[in-house]
Amino acid sequence: MKDYNSKDKYKDECGIFGIYNHPEAANLTYLGLHALQHRGQESAGIVSSDGGEMLHSHKAMGLVADIFKEDVLKKLPGISAIGHVRYSTTGESHLKNAQPFVVNYSRGAIAVAHNGNIVNAGLLRAELEAYGSIFQSSMDTEIIIHLLATSKYNSLLDRLVDALKSLMGSYSLVFLTETRMIAARDPHGFRPLALGRLRDSWVVASETCAFDLIEADYIRDIEPGEIVLIDKDGIKSFKPFEKTNLTPCVFEFIYFARPDSNIFGANVYKIRKNLGRELARECPAKADVVIPVPDSGVPASIGFAEESKIPFEMGLIRSHYVGRTFIEPKDSIRHFGVKIKLNAVRELLKNKRVVVIDDSIVRGTTSRKIVKMIRDAGAKEVHMRISSPPTICPCFYGIDTPTSQELIASSHTTNDINTYITSDTIGYLSVEGVYKAVSGASSSFCDACFTGKYPVEFPLERREAQMALFGNK
Repeated sequence: MKDYNSKDKYKDECGIFGIYNHPEAANLTYLGLHALQHRGQESAGIVSSDGGEMLHSHKAMGLVADIFKEDVLKKLPGISAIGHVRYSTTGESHLKNAQPFVVNYSRGAIAVAHNGNIVNAGLLRAELEAYGSIFQSSMDTEIIIHLLATSKYNSLLDRLVDALKSLMGSYSLVFLTETRMIAARDPHGFRPLALGRLRDSWVVASETCAFDLIEADYIRDIEPGEIVLIDKDGIKSFKPFEKTNLTPCVFEFIYFARPDSNIFGANVYKIRKNLGRELARECPAKADVVIPVPDSGVPASIGFAEESKIPFEMGLIRSHYVGRTFIEPKDSIRHFGVKIKLNAVRELLKNKRVVVIDDSIVRGTTSRKIVKMIRDAGAKEVHMRISSPPTICPCFYGIDTPTSQELIASSHTTNDINTYITSDTIGYLSVEGVYKAVSGASSSFCDACFTGKYPVEFPLERREAQMALFGNK
């Protein structure tokens, strides 16, 4: 058996969802997680509260629809619930690391779901263990619970603020106790988190597409450095952290978020079309047809085609029924992993000069196979265009990226990459082009994967240790 999940794409990180004061809390959380499935496909979990002395939890490996059948949801009673879909960026891919993470401690029960990555997790864990803390998982989220439990403050809010002030890195969080739901976002605002309303219920989610599915109204983004507490008395907002530079992740626009979501003050689909338009201005090509690498390359391809006045076609068709594993024929099919996901439409590509648009190139191996597939379909020329700059550095803030040594653009010129993937020409969007495309959203972004400028720094030895955590898949 082989795993054909592409190792030449970034892995989505995590998605979180929470709802307070609704008689069908678990069912709606299930739907919210289904809408956020693109953010993590390894495991999923839901924790509910019935207002009593305990929280009800169910977690499993796999996809949301496979885990939460009707009989499972019936075992998650209550009017409040939080949920999580996960791809591991820190910690191994095991059930023990699935979230939400639930504990009972001296102050009662609490659950937490986390999207992001704590860059000083190694240091904090070592300190906590030195004082006697015993960890049940290898995920950085558990550190937050230990910090909260060992805080010397009395109120839950003060204990939470005390815990979060120790953290460096990225976090969008949703907590659930027996009677309250709390959402928090790190002061830099790396990851998205939105607040919504469904009649008398409050909802939080990583992306607004989750609101659309359950017909909740989007109210606003939870602000960077904000803590929102929701209980029977309503909603309260707190901003206990010092203001710092806002650096939301620009790659959320380029690849991670669903096109129908609004994040960081802008619509993802419109931003991706803008990226394609800027790419057409910066890297034009004489061609007969523009095609995307589906699905994430579609909006940028439409923008490129509109700007360049070249017809747009779906020249590559993606299978939407690709699971994690396949049995490869004994008489091995060349490039089986890509062919199981994509197939070229020969009638659209034969004897054509083709521009193919993708959102990024990581190692380059998949791009090489895609170019060959297009040529085998009869294309005369293949011009690769990428709607983001060359990726030269790994992410430490919640996205699973290879090390710099594995990123082809960190050690090869654009001409080298063009030769390797066998395209006729290649063109990347510039960093300046990205900022033109996202103007109107946040005023600044984290672009460390393109520039190497990390907004939250940490010592080199800790960076190496963090990368060791990233390797524990």
